[in-house]
Amino acid sequence: MLGIGTLAKKVFGTANDRKIKATRPLIEKINALEPGSVKLSDAEIKAKTAELCKRAKAGEALDDLLPEAFANCREAAHRALGLRAFDTQLMGGIFLHEGNIAEMKTGEGKTLVATLPAYLNALSGDGVHIVTVNDYLAKRDSEWMGKVFEALGMTCGAVLPLQPDDEKRAAYACDVTYATNNELGFDYLRDNMKSELSQMMQRGHNYAVVDEVDSILIDEARTPLIISGPSEDRSDLYVTIDKLIPSLLPEHYEVDEKSRSVTFTEAGNEFLEELLATESILPEGQSMYDPESTTIVHHINQGLRAHKLFFKDQHYIVRDGDAMLIDEFTGRMMAGRRLSEGLHQAIEAKEGLNIQPENVTMASVTFQNYFRLYEKLGGMTGTATTEADEFAEIYSLGVVEVPTNRPVKRLDKDDRVYRTAREKFEAVVKAIQNAHKKGQPVLVGTTSIEKSEMLSKMLSEVELPHNVLNARHHEKEAQIVADAGRFGSVTIATNMAGRGTDIQLGGNAEMMILQAVAADPDADGEAIRARTEAEHTDEKARVLEAGGLYVLATERHESRRIDNQLRGRSGRQGDPGKSLFFLSLEDDLMRIFGSERLDKMLSSLGMQEGEAIVHPWVNKSLARAQAKVEGRNFDIRKQLLKFDDVMNDQRKVIFSQRREIMESTEVEEIVADMRHQAIDDLIDTYIPQKSYADQWDTEGLQTAVAEHLNMQLPVAEWASEEGVDDEDLSERLYDASDKMMAEKTEAFGVEAMRNIEKNFVLNIIDSKWREHILTLEHLRSVVGFRGYAQRDPLNEYKNEAFQLFGNLLDGLRSEVTKKLCQVRPMTEEERAEMMRQMVAQQTAMQAAAAGAGAVESAADAESAVDGFDEENPETWGNPARNDACPCGSGKKFKHCHGKF
Repeated sequence: MLGIGTLAKKVFGTANDRKIKATRPLIEKINALEPGSVKLSDAEIKAKTAELCKRAKAGEALDDLLPEAFANCREAAHRALGLRAFDTQLMGGIFLHEGNIAEMKTGEGKTLVATLPAYLNALSGDGVHIVTVNDYLAKRDSEWMGKVFEALGMTCGAVLPLQPDDEKRAAYACDVTYATNNELGFDYLRDNMKSELSQMMQRGHNYAVVDEVDSILIDEARTPLIISGPSEDRSDLYVTIDKLIPSLLPEHYEVDEKSRSVTFTEAGNEFLEELLATESILPEGQSMYDPESTTIVHHINQGLRAHKLFFKDQHYIVRDGDAMLIDEFTGRMMAGRRLSEGLHQAIEAKEGLNIQPENVTMASVTFQNYFRLYEKLGGMTGTATTEADEFAEIYSLGVVEVPTNRPVKRLDKDDRVYRTAREKFEAVVKAIQNAHKKGQPVLVGTTSIEKSEMLSKMLSEVELPHNVLNARHHEKEAQIVADAGRFGSVTIATNMAGRGTDIQLGGNAEMMILQAVAADPDADGEAIRARTEAEHTDEKARVLEAGGLYVLATERHESRRIDNQLRGRSGRQGDPGKSLFFLSLEDDLMRIFGSERLDKMLSSLGMQEGEAIVHPWVNKSLARAQAKVEGRNFDIRKQLLKFDDVMNDQRKVIFSQRREIMESTEVEEIVADMRHQAIDDLIDTYIPQKSYADQWDTEGLQTAVAEHLNMQLPVAEWASEEGVDDEDLSERLYDASDKMMAEKTEAFGVEAMRNIEKNFVLNIIDSKWREHILTLEHLRSVVGFRGYAQRDPLNEYKNEAFQLFGNLLDGLRSEVTKKLCQVRPMTEEERAEMMRQMVAQQTAMQAAAAGAGAVESAADAESAVDGFDEENPETWGNPARNDACPCGSGKKFKHCHGKF
């Protein structure tokens, strides 16, 4: 008998079905416009873009322009690439424009789908970002789809690491910009460390389409992007502590693989305290529990984590003397990424590598908070349904499953579970051999480099040719993936290495043509193309007959999405295919989630060596275990986000203040407000509110005014006058300080003074913000212990972070006021002295370089200084580029008369 829910779905359809149905009228409109679009000339297609732009800027809603824009874009893509978007691709584009995640299976043409909403949303002139998971895809897609945007009369660019500033700025200025999530996040942080608007790269956050949205917004959401600078070198401490870790016994610590944490037991703490005292790391009489021991305890914890939770060739590889992290979800190397809080240094000590100095955070942001900056966001992936709740709660994104253009013919077999890993891998090798005999291409998924290389060794022993795609060989990624669908090929891939690149049956025809042309550059290109295409068609037919791509996975991942991504590599666009997972009770997921009981049960049932359990119930229980892990990971990310939201609110205030100062032409008003507020703070300190005159500390106030405002004023005398109150004192101090600053402006010149004020304010904001981030990091690491006192750590963090932010603003006002009150133009004597010192320094350098001939140079230089004239650069000698310009502008020489 059907349940009520199932019955309702049969009658009314699912929510997803209703969303699909709602797009039909729009798709009919787009198709109805197609005959008209086909008749347009290339110039008329571009003219149509100009017309649509004009209408969008005049206020016409993008929803109303959608049918015409999509029809125009489809025709341009057909002409530029020979690809005509299917109705299902139009449907995906509509959902992306509406701010949803379009779940589209592998091979359904997501790269082309992104052009439709990108074109529509770029009509406003505010720019669109298309986000990819790696630099190769950003470059490839911008060049490939750039032809479509060019045909439409729009500009398209790609943002890449280590790109010259001018190129990067031009890419951001394009109508459509392709970039990786990392580069976008880092550029956002870098922009908010710049001191001039003209130096900034990004021009706003209008609309973004995120490809592989689950990888970017969920898998990478736990790791913040951090721009950091080096701190003091403590490499000796890391090495010393690393030598102590091997002396720990299993009873000294507890490893929790579920939460990936490791803690010392009571016995471990006692043992360590004795050991640290013996090695003279802990000073005599100091306990591990003393506040002074915090740094040592922190380093020991990181050393233990490096040894017990981070393993070579699984979590990192050693290449060219560096420990390079491996992305847990894609199997790719993360060049330039380092673990924070001394953990990376602990790994370097463990591997005997050169220890790079620990870094201090200068700016940071999580992907969650970066992508929430966009006014509208859309995403594409083959797998998002399992995380629909998280997308809805964190990003307000709905998930819509878009039907495939052709029915999926792939056979998804039930998992095969073996007792030991050895039996499993022997069965995997046999299965690969059987598929290889009939020419069926095999894609083997593994969870680590170590396992991919072990399996590679086993295949080499049975003389089976194969390719390995992991972080060690990522440079050959495109080639390996292009060959993965060829007749008889065997490809071992770490997890989702190669994601974002299609595995085409019979191989990638374009790649085969390029190789054939490269091998024989003198031959006729057209003849090579015709011959290679014929060979490809023949090979594809043989692969289809052999059963299509066989995806063979050697382990279940803790996330169902990653398994579905791997499975989805097969059966693209209605092709046949097969997927099968080989598991063992020794796999991480099985072991962590209670395989002992299953092992005992199988032993009692008399299960034979090499025999496997195959049953749908096993699949269901594994799916439940994965759902538990996903739920726990979601809770972790949600909690991290709650903490990061506190800093994010403060980050927005600081970044918007910086921008306001950079944009402002009236910085003196901001500075004057800060100065007056700083004066109020001084008066509140020395003249408490509602206090009597005999309780005032007027001497202290006079000293503070001299220190903070750099003015010698008779404050004590003013205060002793009849009828003078704190407001009178404030007014007198306001007037005196305003007069002093007006005199400075006159002395420096208005433009120079405004530049000085702007630079001082921005530099002090940056230094205070860096200190604040560090303080918040320390607060976050200790606030968890407040839970033992029945106090909510998050509320404690919010309250203390708010107080610390108030202190930051007070300190900012005070320091800006103090620095600006102290600055003054150089006197003639000081300028002449500076010139003498510069000349003397230059003379010494010339003497060292030219020997005896330097005496004449010194005499010439000295005479130049004797006749120094700030109006005549010929009398200045050779000022250094970073010195103040001798003209007295207040700018550095390189920004003034020394500018190229």
